[in-house]
Amino acid sequence: MSVKLQKVNGLEFAVKDLGLAEAGRHQIRLAEHEMPGLMATREEYAGSQPLRGARIAGSLHMTVQTAVLIETLVALGADVRWVSCNIFSTQDEA
Repeated sequence: MSVKLQKVNGLEFAVKDLGLAEAGRHQIRLAEHEMPGLMATREEYAGSQPLRGARIAGSLHMTVQTAVLIETLVALGADVRWVSCNIFSTQDEA
């Protein structure tokens, strides 16, 4: 299976079904409410970009909670690349 790399608003990504994006965004918003520590970190430090210049690569189960982590790292200035580590635990909407 081959998935083409796409770029929107300066962010590169490769997903199989972009049609799940709206449902995924809804699930991510719900997950943000369950992760107050990450959201507080994002709010407090996003302006200062403490991870600017950092290049972070990760491989973890792709869930909406992982999406919140990734978006927090990006909000803090990091350049992030992520891959799912297990196709059977991946939440497609994430």
